[in-house]
Amino acid sequence: MTKATTQDTAKRKPKGYSAIVIYETIRDEILSLTLQPCQLIDEVSIAKRFNVSRSPVREAMVRLVSESLLQTLPNKGTIVTPLRIEEFSQYVDALDLVQRTVTRLAAKFRNEASLQLIREEQVKFNLSVAQNDAMKMILSNRDFHLAIAKAGNNSYFENIYRRLLDDGRRSLRLYFKSFDDHLPSKMVDNHQAMIDAIEAQDVNLAERLAHEHTLEMQQQFLKYLGSRNTSNIIISL
Repeated sequence: MTKATTQDTAKRKPKGYSAIVIYETIRDEILSLTLQPCQLIDEVSIAKRFNVSRSPVREAMVRLVSESLLQTLPNKGTIVTPLRIEEFSQYVDALDLVQRTVTRLAAKFRNEASLQLIREEQVKFNLSVAQNDAMKMILSNRDFHLAIAKAGNNSYFENIYRRLLDDGRRSLRLYFKSFDDHLPSKMVDNHQAMIDAIEAQDVNLAERLAHEHTLEMQQQFLKYLGSRNTSNIIISL
């Protein structure tokens, strides 16, 4: 490749390339809890870190705000969205109802194309589990469930479900952490059982499995929050 060709290729980088890199990097740092809830996010520092102007930083931050990962406060700048544990029960209630609904609709309205998409996303999730890659598990789990929502053919429920899945990604990080990022095979098996019910168009079974899926996550998450590391330590005076 000639020098001129290399320069032409560099010039043809898609617009917004830097914004995508910044978005994905900051997103992963928020989801992994490297960036802590309520931590201040400084535009100037990020621009300096990535050696870019502030324009792609703003573009990335707008996307992160739209996904509820960043929050803009009047006269206080932008922070990592707080992780509100006190709202977890409300979140689970909403997730359970919507997850049951979209999974039931998927079983009723799925076609071969939507089934294929669900299977493809499950393959990606399985691979992330085999690699013990928490970030990939979080993102592929989201995409798997969104593929189910798409199969239900109701864009309103799909959009609500997307928001719930996005809001729950950091809680899911703690869920995976409770297993030391070595997810048990039952998680993969649960996904496969949902696929089988959707394919068989068994709407009642699909809904029940979606409900059990939510409850299992809730119980494990609460178990992790209540775990103690010092209960067996004896301190002698």
